[in-house]
Amino acid sequence: MSQGAGQGTNQGTNQEPGQGAAEQEKPQGGEGTVERKAPLSTGRAVLLVLTGLALAVVLAVLGIVPRLRAQKHLAQSTDANAAPDVLVAKPTVGKPEDTLLLPGALQAYVDAPIYARTSGYLQHWYADIGAHVKKGQLLAVIESPEVDQQLRQAEANLATAEANANNAQIQARRYNDLLKQDAVSKQDTDNFVTQQAATNTQVEGALAAVNQFKQLVGFERVYAPFDGVIVARNVDTGQLINAGAGANQQLFEEAQDSILRVYVSIPEVDSLGAKRGTPAQILLAEYPNRSFTGHIVRTANAIDPTTRTLLVEIDVNNRDHKLMPGAYGQVRLSLNTGVTSLIVPVPTMIFQSQGLQVAVVENGKAKLVPITIGQDDGRVIQVVHGLTPDAEVIQNPPDSLLDGQAVRVMQPGQTDQAASPSAANGSTNSQEGAQQQTGSGQSGKQANSKATAAGQGGGGKQ
Repeated sequence: MSQGAGQGTNQGTNQEPGQGAAEQEKPQGGEGTVERKAPLSTGRAVLLVLTGLALAVVLAVLGIVPRLRAQKHLAQSTDANAAPDVLVAKPTVGKPEDTLLLPGALQAYVDAPIYARTSGYLQHWYADIGAHVKKGQLLAVIESPEVDQQLRQAEANLATAEANANNAQIQARRYNDLLKQDAVSKQDTDNFVTQQAATNTQVEGALAAVNQFKQLVGFERVYAPFDGVIVARNVDTGQLINAGAGANQQLFEEAQDSILRVYVSIPEVDSLGAKRGTPAQILLAEYPNRSFTGHIVRTANAIDPTTRTLLVEIDVNNRDHKLMPGAYGQVRLSLNTGVTSLIVPVPTMIFQSQGLQVAVVENGKAKLVPITIGQDDGRVIQVVHGLTPDAEVIQNPPDSLLDGQAVRVMQPGQTDQAASPSAANGSTNSQEGAQQQTGSGQSGKQANSKATAAGQGGGGKQ
């Protein structure tokens, strides 16, 4: 009995405290045993909490830093993608000599409408349109019987006046002789002398009337005022003719076409090169393979405030009568303005309320520069002020481009991906950050699993 009790005591003494407590809590039936673990000590619990906090901090650092780096690259790539892609080119330096092609109409050197100076009926005309006439050549005859009768009346009045004047002269001479003999009074002699003077004046008046009607009779014959060509005939035989331009009845129109005038308007920016004697080429559609040479003979010496142009006259020799007055043509002028200009394409122009501008790139930003233009042929434009030869002019600038806006300069043939490496780097960094976040998350899960396992293992040992 004592030996059995001692063995029991030794067995109870050799058992671990946890095991003994567990055995004591077993129900007597021997079924459905419930094992309870002993609580952790305070030091071990604090150690586990600190370990979890350290793991959380590490996981936070591993997850936030790549995310911040990805956000930074994303912002950089966004800013880079927001800047428009532009192509730039330097302007071409033009020559100080400008070649202008301006419209012009050929005009006769002298163009005169011919009107009648006496009324009557057209008896006959002698020149039709296209006829080359000489100065003084008869063009038409007007029949005016009343003017002829008035001339005859004036000639008769002149004869009467001359007879009266002759008689008054005889009477005045006679009385002067008698006065010397004291046969007549001085008063009678003065009366006859005065009568002689009056009749002489009447003769002059009658003679003027005769000359007037002779002129009117002379106007019955219409003559060419100069050498030229008849370009219009507006009357025919038997037609009633009213004298004067106020009647608005033009008989003929004659033009002197041996020399033709061409008037052209030169832009103000090129007006300094328009000097007397400058040659000009006249181009006409009816002569596609030939040009006619003329020279500037005079200018208006004043800028038209409405068109801002200088009117110049060019004379062209037309002795062979190849050119016709009224023809439309192009005038090609080579003017030496002495001003060096720059040539840029027309699509580089920006039309805004501030005026005509071009966009240039300076330090990676767009700058809107006001310019003064010269010649414009529809394809390229001449800039006479506002640009420098080394300026990088933006080609085809967008309408939304602002002054000071950042731009990305592309080379011809360069793609958007090659032009924006920051965007590619940003996307790569974003992917790397995502991968790092995923990896860090997986590492965190593994660390948490290990910590849980370690805690469970520690609790079992206790």
